[in-house]
Amino acid sequence: MSALLFAVALLLSAASASAQVAAYGGSASQWVTLGTRGGPIADAERAQPANALRIGNVTYLVDVGDGAVEQLAKAGIPLTSVKAVILSHLHFDHTAGLFAVLGLRWQTNVDAPLTIYGPPGTRTLVNSLIAAMEPTTRSGYGMPGAPARPAGAGITVVEIVDGTRFDLGTVKVRAVKNSHYSFAAGSADDRAYVSFAFRFDMPDRTIVYTGDTGPSRAVEKLASGADLLVSEMIDVDRTMADVRRTMPNADARAAASVEAHLRAHHLAPEDVGRLAGAAHVKAVVVTHFVAPRADAGTQLGFLAQIRGNYAGPVVIARDLESF
Repeated sequence: MSALLFAVALLLSAASASAQVAAYGGSASQWVTLGTRGGPIADAERAQPANALRIGNVTYLVDVGDGAVEQLAKAGIPLTSVKAVILSHLHFDHTAGLFAVLGLRWQTNVDAPLTIYGPPGTRTLVNSLIAAMEPTTRSGYGMPGAPARPAGAGITVVEIVDGTRFDLGTVKVRAVKNSHYSFAAGSADDRAYVSFAFRFDMPDRTIVYTGDTGPSRAVEKLASGADLLVSEMIDVDRTMADVRRTMPNADARAAASVEAHLRAHHLAPEDVGRLAGAAHVKAVVVTHFVAPRADAGTQLGFLAQIRGNYAGPVVIARDLESF
């Protein structure tokens, strides 16, 4: 099959899958994929991981990677509608956009309450970002005598643990620890460095967001019966080839460590299918898509690998899609 035919086939497949996935949605809520590319290497076509859960005119950001503010603007979602930020873990590709969110709130006089939920370390992260804002917030716009506004106005941080439940308006949220880290159970590092998957139970439907994770029985249980599974996915071989291309002088041991992390702490296409099939979810949206230079035919292959273990509708999301 020619590259053109592959592209047409992918577009038709994606359109069909998107329609099927949309059938499981509800008018009261929207999940907007603001950024769909896992880091750390920037991509011209995809922003880094960020999502917007929209309930009417209220927005909850779920991860906030680099470019999130610009993506909100492109999606037509006002910053003033953002009432909470939920961080799955503290890797840079999931948090780098938070500084821009906080800075833009200050610049546009948004003092409305904003709660930031995240794993241990989130308070340190947020306090450090607010401290980094202070040279600008103290000087204001350079006008002598102008009143100063505090950098962290309206900000509350809530650090969560495995099994934490909290409400966002009508949305009931549950967090479970996933397998994105491999520290010894019960160790100080295991307590200090945590990655979460989230279940959002809403009046109209249930959405589960894996965050970054490897295969995980806890995530499988969390996702049981969900209307929509929003899952990360990675092609390790393509990713490592990209790492070697962009970092040709990388230490061999460091590269081996990166590869081990990618294989243990992320989901390959067949893993996504196994998770979705075991959890009996109604539809799957793939995000955190890391497969450098994957052409249309390769992406069709990924979908086929997922469908080898899961019979429901599945789509590889692009930035600014709504489900």
